[in-house]
Amino acid sequence: MRSYGQYCSIARALDVVGDRWTLLIVRELLVRGPCRFTDLKNGLPGVATNLLSARLKDLETAELITREDAPPPVATALYTLSETGLALEPVLKALGLWGLQFMTDERPDDAFRAQWLAYAPAWFTTDADPDAPPAVIQLVASDELAVIELGSGQIHTRVGRATDPDLVLDGPPRAVLGLLSGVIDLERAGQLGLSARGRRDLLSRLRPVTQNEVRP
Repeated sequence: MRSYGQYCSIARALDVVGDRWTLLIVRELLVRGPCRFTDLKNGLPGVATNLLSARLKDLETAELITREDAPPPVATALYTLSETGLALEPVLKALGLWGLQFMTDERPDDAFRAQWLAYAPAWFTTDADPDAPPAVIQLVASDELAVIELGSGQIHTRVGRATDPDLVLDGPPRAVLGLLSGVIDLERAGQLGLSARGRRDLLSRLRPVTQNEVRP
C-alpha cells in the first residue's frame, strides 16, 4: 500500500482509502450490506476484475472489511464492512452531500444503478412532517427502480417496485435526484423530462439535509 509519508491524520486516512475505487467499494457495502465479488463488480461499472481484487485485499489488510465463506446455496465469499469500515458512513455522507453541487450535468456515458437511486434520499433528505401519515414514493430513473417509504419521521429506501405508491417520480437521473436533493425544483425537473404522478404534496416532506446534519 502506497503512503504519503506524512505524520498527519488526513494523510494517514488517504493512505488507506485514497486509492481509486476504494471509497466506492465502501459505498456499495454501506448501501447494500454484505456482497459477493460479483455483486461488487456489477455495482462498480468500469472497474477491472484484477483491480477490484487488489482493492479488496488492501481493505482486508487494513481491517476495513472482512471476508467470510458463505454456506450453500451461496457458496462464495461475502465481503462485509468491519466496525472501522462502518465508521466511514458519515464521511461518505458528507462527501456525497458536498458533491451534489457537481451533479447538474448528466454525462451521456455515466453509469447508473438502482442502489444509488435508493441511498440518495435516505442520506440527503429528512422528513419535514414527522407527524404526517405514512406514504410511499416510487422512483424510476433510467429503468432503475427504488422506493421511498415515509413514516414516523423516518425515511426508509429500498431497491424495487412499490405495490401502490402515493407518488411516482419518473425521469432521467439528473431530474429525479436533482429534485430529491433540492438542487432543482419541480418545474425545472419537468423541463428535464420528469413526470410526477400522484400526490405531489409529498415532495414538501422531503427536506434536504445540511452538512451539519451528517456530521458524527
